[in-house]
Amino acid sequence: MDDLPIIDAHHHLWDLDRFPYPWLTTRPLPPSVAGNVEPIARSYLLKDYLADASGQNLIKSVHVDGGFDPTRPVEETRWLQSIANQNGFPHGIVARAELHAPNVAEVLEGHCAFANLRGIRHIVNWHSDPEKTFVARPDLLTDAAWLRGFGLLKRHGLSFDLQIYPPQMMDAATLAHNHPDTSIILNHTGMPVDRDSAGLTQWREGMRRLAGESNVSVKISGLGMTDWQWNEASIRAFVLETIDIFGVSRCMFASNFPVDKLYSSFDHLYGSFRRIVSDFPEDERRKLFAENAAAIYRL
Repeated sequence: MDDLPIIDAHHHLWDLDRFPYPWLTTRPLPPSVAGNVEPIARSYLLKDYLADASGQNLIKSVHVDGGFDPTRPVEETRWLQSIANQNGFPHGIVARAELHAPNVAEVLEGHCAFANLRGIRHIVNWHSDPEKTFVARPDLLTDAAWLRGFGLLKRHGLSFDLQIYPPQMMDAATLAHNHPDTSIILNHTGMPVDRDSAGLTQWREGMRRLAGESNVSVKISGLGMTDWQWNEASIRAFVLETIDIFGVSRCMFASNFPVDKLYSSFDHLYGSFRRIVSDFPEDERRKLFAENAAAIYRL
């Protein structure tokens, strides 16, 4: 197997001894699309992440908000920047901001004080199943206050990490079309959580619509959350179809650790990615595993 360099475009760290993460510290643990998160409801620090990734040629990483207390999200960025200053990792930070909040401009200013900040994520996954939904309302992508907050990203030169379900993809494509100067990164392969025929059709159609907007790229990651018993064969079609839809230059592999540690080891995950694209030319594999992430996140 090759040893091409990896830039992990999506992982998390959390220190439950110092900071609140409601989805991990509330007891009993709330229902989650990720399943039983008890095994990861403990501190996961840089040393733990680097140990998990030690079997791979990891050269850089992008940290994405870890479900930190939404009332004080800048504290997470401050903490992560201090880690990066000492250790190099993480090289990019995607911070949390609730874009419809009255204080969103102040929150963005606070995040932008830190050198490794690259983008913002506001999870907007809505699902009729309360165990799968992340938000209480289905209309954030078309809400006037939310859209005003989104419009502030361009002023700061920030990208946006978009985490949605397939039924929301048409509204997301409109968002991308109306904000062509803002880089939008679709999280977790579009989260194809509904695996019946209608659900998969909706995923494919939504992915094609999003790919029609040149400012949208995609992270091939998080497939364990929508297939807890995944294996290489079960994710192969999603990986290859996503690359076919978006093209090699707008796709990047990512671990989603430690969430996806619930379903496999880091080596098994990246080994599967490598085998699935093993017949791709080397220059394309270099893009998928590292170069696209470096370009999109300006690392």
